[in-house]
Amino acid sequence: MSDVYELAVSVDLRDELSGAELADLRWHLGIGPRPERLSVVTEFPIVVEDEAGEPVIEDDPRPLLAGSGAARRIGGVLGSALVERADLPRKGWSLTSRQEIHPDDFDKAGELLCWLAERVQDTHRHGDDVVSIGHLRFHESLTPEVVEVAHGRITWPA
Repeated sequence: MSDVYELAVSVDLRDELSGAELADLRWHLGIGPRPERLSVVTEFPIVVEDEAGEPVIEDDPRPLLAGSGAARRIGGVLGSALVERADLPRKGWSLTSRQEIHPDDFDKAGELLCWLAERVQDTHRHGDDVVSIGHLRFHESLTPEVVEVAHGRITWPA
C-alpha cells in the first residue's frame, strides 16, 4: 500500500516578495537554482548515522514543490509555475503546483504553504483569516479535499 497524495496549489500572491524570497520560491517550485541562503523554509533536519553508527541530525535542504514529469501514482503530470501578473486586482504573482506528496513531507510542505498563505491576494481569504491554499487527494480517492491555512496554521484533511 502506498501513502501518496496529490497536492494541488493554485494561488495569486501579492507583489511584495523580496528578491531573496522569489529566489527561494522558484527553487522550491523547481524552476530556479538553490539560493546560497534560504529565507522561506530554512531548516531541513534529517537523522543519519555517523561513522560510529550513532544517530546525528544534519541539514538536508530540498525543494518542496519541484516534482516534474509523469506522476508515478496519481496519474497525469507533475509541475509548478510562477508567473508575474499585472492584471490582478493588485499586481502580483500567480502560482500553480501539482505534486505527489507523502505524509512524511506534510510538515515541511505545510511550512511553505503557511508562508504562501500570508502573501495571498485578498480574493483567497475567507473571513476570520482563513485561506484555501489548495487541495489534497489520496491517490486512490476520486475526490480532493480542501487544504486551509487558518491563523497561520495549516489544516491537512484527515
